[in-house]
Parts: sequence; C-alpha cells; structure tokens
Amino acid sequence: MSRLPRWLAGVGAGLTRVSERLDARRDEALSEQADARAAAAAKTAGTPGSDAPDATAATGTVDAAPATATATVPAPPAYAPAVPPRPDPVSAVPWGMRVAAEAGWRLLVIAGTLWVLMRVISEVRLVVLAFTSALLITALLQPTVARLKRWGMPRGPATALTAIAGFVVMGLVGWFVVWQVMENLDTLSERVRDGIEELKQWLLDSPFHVTESQINDIAENLSGTISSNTQEITSAGLQGVTVMVEILTGMVLAMFSTLFLLYDGKRIWNWFLKLVPAQAREGVAGAGPRAWRTLTAYVRGTVLVALIDAIFIGLGIYVLDVPMAVPLAVFIFLFAFIPLVGAVISGALAVVVALVTQGVFTALMVLVVVLAVQQLEGHVLQPFILGRAVRVHPLAVVLAVAVGGITAGIGGAVVAVPLVAVTNTVVGYLRAYAKEQSLRNTPPPHGSTAVGASPVASVDALEAAGHGAATPTTTAVAPRPVTEDGA
Repeated sequence: MSRLPRWLAGVGAGLTRVSERLDARRDEALSEQADARAAAAAKTAGTPGSDAPDATAATGTVDAAPATATATVPAPPAYAPAVPPRPDPVSAVPWGMRVAAEAGWRLLVIAGTLWVLMRVISEVRLVVLAFTSALLITALLQPTVARLKRWGMPRGPATALTAIAGFVVMGLVGWFVVWQVMENLDTLSERVRDGIEELKQWLLDSPFHVTESQINDIAENLSGTISSNTQEITSAGLQGVTVMVEILTGMVLAMFSTLFLLYDGKRIWNWFLKLVPAQAREGVAGAGPRAWRTLTAYVRGTVLVALIDAIFIGLGIYVLDVPMAVPLAVFIFLFAFIPLVGAVISGALAVVVALVTQGVFTALMVLVVVLAVQQLEGHVLQPFILGRAVRVHPLAVVLAVAVGGITAGIGGAVVAVPLVAVTNTVVGYLRAYAKEQSLRNTPPPHGSTAVGASPVASVDALEAAGHGAATPTTTAVAPRPVTEDGA
C-alpha cells in the first residue's frame, strides 16, 4: 500500500512533462505559422520579405494573428463576376425628380405663408378694408390737396378742406340714393304688382302651356318657404344690424386714415422705407412712387368711366320712362368700381326693374342701352382713359374679383383689381431694376471697339422695352424722391 502513492506521483510527474513538451511544440508551430503568414502578407503587398519590418520587433510581443487577419481572406477567383459599388443616394435620384422636389418644398413654404397671411387678413378684415378704402380715397383726393398747396394754402387747411368736401359729396350721394328709393318705394311696389300680373297673363297666353294652377302652386310654395324660414330671416336681419355697425366702424376708420394719409403721407412712406432692409431699400423706394401713380390713375379713370356709364345709362332709363332712373344711375356708378361683375349686376338690376314695371319691350330696350354703353366703355373709354399703365388681363380681373369677393365680400371685390394693377407695376419695375443692377455690375469691355458696346439701360427704358420698342440709354436713373402729390 505504501508503493501506490509513489506510483501515482510518478505518473503525475510524467504527465506534467508530456504536457510541457506539447505546449512547447504548439508554440513552435504557432510561431512558424505566424512567420509564414507574415511572409505571405509581404509578398501580397509587393514588398520583399527581408525589407518588411518585423511586427514582433516593433511591438515586442507575438500577436501576429490580429495584424494579418485581413490577409487570411482569400481573393475571389478570376471567374467571379465583379460587384460594382453602391452609388450615392443623391446621384441615384433622377434630375427631374430632384428639381421637382426642390421646387415643391419652396412652393409649400410660399403657400403656407400665403395661407397664414390670408388667415390674418380675414381676422382683421375690417381694419384692412378700411385702410385700403382710405388709400383709394386718398389717391382720388391727394391731387386736389397738392393743387391747393401750390396755390399757397398751408398743408393743414388744404387737407381739411379737401377731406371735408370729399366726405360731404359722398354723404350727399348716399343720402340722395336713400331719399329717392324711399320716395319711389310706394310707386315701385304698385308697378311691381302690376308687372307681376302682366307677367302672369303673358305666361298664360304664351306657347309654353303654363296653367293658372301651376302659377298658383309656385306662389303658394314661395309664400310657404318664406313663412317656414321666418326664424332664419329674422336672424339674418339681426346679422344685418351687426354688419351695419361694422360698416359704420369701418367708415370712421377710413375717414381718420384718409385724413392722416392726406396730411402726412410722405412721412409715413419714409418711415416705412426705414423698415425695409438696406439692400432692397433703393428698389422699393423706386417702386413706391410708380405704384402710387398707378393707383391714382386707376382711381381717377374708374371714377370717370363710372360717371360716364351712369350718365348715359341713366339717360336711357329716364327716356324709356323706367321708375327710379336716378337711383338706378347711382347704383350703376357705384357698381362700376367692381370691374366686369359690377357692370353685369347693375345692368341686370336695371333690366329687371324695367321688366316688372314697364313690360318686356321696355326691358329689351334697356338691355340694348346697357350693352351699348358697356361696349363703348370696354373698347373706347377704358383704353383711352386708363391707358396701358393699369391694363390688366380680363382673366386676371375675373380671378381677382372672385378671390376678393370670397375673402372679404363686396369690399374685397372692389379692392382686388387695383391691388393686382399695383402689384403688376411693382413687379415690372423690380424686374427692370434687377436688370439694371446686373448691367451696372458687368465689367466693361476693353479695346478700341469698347466705346458704346456695353450700354447700361435705365429702369424707365427697360420698362418701356416691355411694352414696345425702346433703346437702352447710357444713363442710370436713380429712384425719384416722393413729392407731396405722390409723383
């Protein structure tokens, strides 16, 4: 029993020696394998093995396996297909799609800005309409203020006298219309009843085979509809009271704004120019007087054209013995400030009044008079009086009136067209001004033929070139200062 532990100890010592020999041989094999891999890596890199630095000498450790991990990956065979690298995602998108995307997000930003602007305008619609109306009235009255000042009258009395006279005239026109309507209301109602009876008899005798029972059914349905919607009509009347309060408030705001614009318009414009960035101030300073001249020409021309329409159509209605000829002429004058649409509405109103009061023949004659005067207006008066400065395409007029009417009702329809005309003038001037600036910044040509080879066009010449033949001049026109009369 005493020999067994010794034998076990000898066996353990022998196993230990065998394990040490195996570890030594394994280290030798790993070292040889690392040397072979290093030599193969040096041959692959194209450098001689003797010139390659020894990794173990540099680091002092035998850790060659991680350093040559990439060298162990075998190269693909020659017959394997080549895999091209993936392109940049930006270059993979077609050019047209990239342009559409760039333009699309910019259009979205512009549309969002316009939507926010329209929402803000709709919330303060009363103030915007009052100030715009004040601008239109100022454009009509400011030449009178400037003329009185040239005659030696101080600015304050000239402004007060012009404003008071203008508001008195407008108030008298409104009072005259209301007075004429109230005076002729009883006569008009009687003639309307007679006209309805004549229309009923004409329908019975017409070839449309209309029976009296059908006409009575239509009348009963109409009266039933009115009686069933009494609450809605009452609420509409209450809303009408609210609308009247808003109209009076807007009139007061417009009067105060007109007074300050007539008295201190130049200072207000100079203060506004200080808010414009310095880089764009010169262009805006040049566009402002031109926009004001366009607005003044539009208001004067529209007033003159509306007055001519009202006089000639009113005379025709008076000769045909249509009742309320003078109030209808005043309505024609007021509705003429809504281009295209206003003429249609006022003409239709005159024809309807003639139909229910004087019969079909008189209504047809009134229609002929209205159409003749409107044709004269569209083809002779407007081109001659308004001129090219405020000419707007009919499609732009219709769209502007529609958008203005949807946004702000009748007031929006009135101010839509002058806004479009002013915008057209401003955009045209700024485009010409940008061309002038680009020509100014272009280096002049050199050589003996350089004289007169690179003229710098003025803004006025470039504007004229857009409407007809014009030659650029060599004089650069600076923006003209704003005078008291807006010129």
